Amino acid sequence: MSIEDVLALARAEVRALTPYLSARMEAGKSAVMLNANESPWPPQEDAGLDLNRYPEPQPKALRERLAALYGVTPEQLLLGRGSDEMIDLLVRGFCRPGQDAVAITPPTFSMYALCAAVQGARLVTVPLSAESFMVRAEALRDACQEGVKLVFLCSPNNPTGGRVPLEVIDYIATELSGRAVLIVDEAYIEYAQAPSVVTLLSRHPNLGVLHTLSKAWALAGVRIGALLAHADIVTLLQRIMSPYPLPTPCVAMAMAAVDESGERLMHERVRRIIEQREQLARRLRAWPGVQEVLVSRANFLCVRFTDAERVYRQLGERGVVVRNLSRYPGLHDALRLSVGTAEDNACLVDALQSLTEVV
Repeated sequence: MSIEDVLALARAEVRALTPYLSARMEAGKSAVMLNANESPWPPQEDAGLDLNRYPEPQPKALRERLAALYGVTPEQLLLGRGSDEMIDLLVRGFCRPGQDAVAITPPTFSMYALCAAVQGARLVTVPLSAESFMVRAEALRDACQEGVKLVFLCSPNNPTGGRVPLEVIDYIATELSGRAVLIVDEAYIEYAQAPSVVTLLSRHPNLGVLHTLSKAWALAGVRIGALLAHADIVTLLQRIMSPYPLPTPCVAMAMAAVDESGERLMHERVRRIIEQREQLARRLRAWPGVQEVLVSRANFLCVRFTDAERVYRQLGERGVVVRNLSRYPGLHDALRLSVGTAEDNACLVDALQSLTEVV
């Protein structure tokens, strides 16, 4: 399958679209910039960031740094406002309202279905296996008939925590060749301690990978995510992207966080979260109200309770907020517990032990 075949899956009107030429793209490194109707003076509190000027549409230094970290070229990386914007761009770029479809594997991240609904795209669901919550690759292949343009897999999966093996992703991407684009969301990959799907990009032009700085890099408030894909897919999606997606202060925060010292800190914190995750899982499995703690490769645990609604309510009364998963298929009795600091996790366990009755 060639990249031309992949681009043919995109909406014809997007392929023919003339992209917006932003003033910043036009300006380059000009010394006197009088083309964007900006204020010539910075605000009172500027911190040397030139906040009176529009930011770079795709900040060069951050793009190069993240490309090096992820193992792609800068041209293969598209930056946006978290993975959410990348999901939205993909659906808008490839799915015609009322005609094309998005395939997902519930229970999984809800933004895939939401973006499909907003675009007016059909939703094809291939539930994870009932017992192990693993992807059913052959069933997914068979479900992707004419009209399915995008397939989203989350690995490690939110909210169950399981990881899709690379050989399964390789198989699915091969089977979807010429039919659909496979997007693997690796928001939690740092906690999996496993190879990224990025290693398969050179084999599959119909494969893309989502990464984010919101989780392991501790920048949820900065809202920066990335799509890693063939350079022509990146160029295609830039045509429908807003001109200035990343605020200058957010870019500056990200650059500071992903330097070499920040990378070492990230790996150290990931190590601590994994240790806390396994310790918390052992303690939860010993609690009489717990039916099952799913194996997790992320920074959270999906836990089945005898009475999840009651545990959720009583934890909240004790000041401990967790995620109620009752709206997810197959998880009516489950809660998702983020792994916090040792102190946070101790508060959770203490709150569970203080419940007035065993549930």
